[in-house]
Amino acid sequence: MLLIGRTVVHDRGFNGSGVQDITAAAGVPKGSFYNYFDSKESFAAEIIEDYWESIERRHGPILYDARLKPLVRIDRFFKGLSQDHREHGFTLGCLIGNLSLELANGSDETRAKLTDVLDRWEKALAACLREAQERSELNGDTDPDQLAAIMIEAYEGAVMRGKVEQNGNAFKRFENLVLPRLIS
Repeated sequence: MLLIGRTVVHDRGFNGSGVQDITAAAGVPKGSFYNYFDSKESFAAEIIEDYWESIERRHGPILYDARLKPLVRIDRFFKGLSQDHREHGFTLGCLIGNLSLELANGSDETRAKLTDVLDRWEKALAACLREAQERSELNGDTDPDQLAAIMIEAYEGAVMRGKVEQNGNAFKRFENLVLPRLIS
């Protein structure tokens, strides 16, 4: 039910998806939803975790590939994420960004999960940035944690713009202009 429900929410939005929509898509009785989840907000926290874990499985290994320079890894990681958006016609956006906009003010549980996922994303990027500094490939005065946060913020902005325009122009700007300037 988690993957199917995640797909429903990613497609329609959290507020545009009722428990009935989620259970109908999963082919289970509506009442069984609460056998798995305490609330719709706890379901949101679970699908955020599931979404991030799917990104970690598909794209996370590139950040730890010692055969590549750390800044190349970061570039490839973001290009992999962009390819995911391209494959969906730039219409879905990022579930992390979408649910941040929908739920951050209304659900402490969801906000905590979003914070956790963003922290984990930042730490993975910051580790590559620290390695780049150790190799003298990145300015040693740069704060890797702050730079990782800025990368995510800039990328999520590109995702939002790409969703609005339903094209890859914002992704190209991020990849060709923003990211190179951040890591130069």
